[in-house]
Amino acid sequence: MKTRTPISIYIATTIGLTIMAFEMFASDSGYFSSPFFWALILIAIILLMIMNSIGDMIENESFSRLSEEEKKQYLEEKSVPYYQKLWNSAFKKQSATEEKDILIDHGFDGITELDNSLPKWWIGLFWFGCIFCVVYLMAFSFTDYAHPEAEYTKESKLMLASIAEYEKSAPQINLESAKYSADNIAEGQELFKTNCVTCHGDGGKGGIGPNLTDTHWINIKEKSLFKNVFWMLENGSPNNPTMRPFIKEGTITGRDAEKIAAYIYHINQETAPITQAQGGAAPQGEDVKWENENN
Repeated sequence: MKTRTPISIYIATTIGLTIMAFEMFASDSGYFSSPFFWALILIAIILLMIMNSIGDMIENESFSRLSEEEKKQYLEEKSVPYYQKLWNSAFKKQSATEEKDILIDHGFDGITELDNSLPKWWIGLFWFGCIFCVVYLMAFSFTDYAHPEAEYTKESKLMLASIAEYEKSAPQINLESAKYSADNIAEGQELFKTNCVTCHGDGGKGGIGPNLTDTHWINIKEKSLFKNVFWMLENGSPNNPTMRPFIKEGTITGRDAEKIAAYIYHINQETAPITQAQGGAAPQGEDVKWENENN
């Protein structure tokens, strides 16, 4: 009769598998605060304790049917702690007498083979790997677990929701409060591609609309280039309806306009202009000397 695995091993394994299942299949990572999760753990532990009690009854009944020699051998084996048995099964070398008992009756050129059992820790890891593989494949096939695209989409939605929440409480940007910041150039470039590139071309080189990289300007409403761009985005062009009042129409926010203005300021004042020889549109309007300031 073999000694039984301690109930603590079953409880630890059950908790680990439950956490793994929730981690893969739960819609969010807040399951630790869910009463359902802890109720499930508690029910599983109670069932394991009931199973262990039934095992004790079966063990006692089986023990009573053993001979005195078998009882003695069983008690000696049971007196060795479970973790000590695991250690011995993996690292303890058997004696010469024990080797004779497990020697396989065949050999070649003086080489013989022992019928050693696999270490229990190895067997445990093997079955854990098999179970994990099955659960992982199920989760990957039928849920969004471990899908980079789904994780990216989820994170993007959370980020956009946080931005929208911030926009509700953040002060609105207008012509007076708008400030130039180099940190806004990258986002301004993306907004420019979405809203402005159709008319003003890639990099602001011009097309249907004027070249935004040279020193000429058609509508001059402010003393600084940055403020002038913001004014145009807010009010549109007085002489060209194609240049709409994006802010007043609700197409972009004042914060978006601040970023677009930062990008246009950058390509006009901080980089070389795109000339006609390079594919840029011919200058239109007056040659302007903007105030030497960033706001």
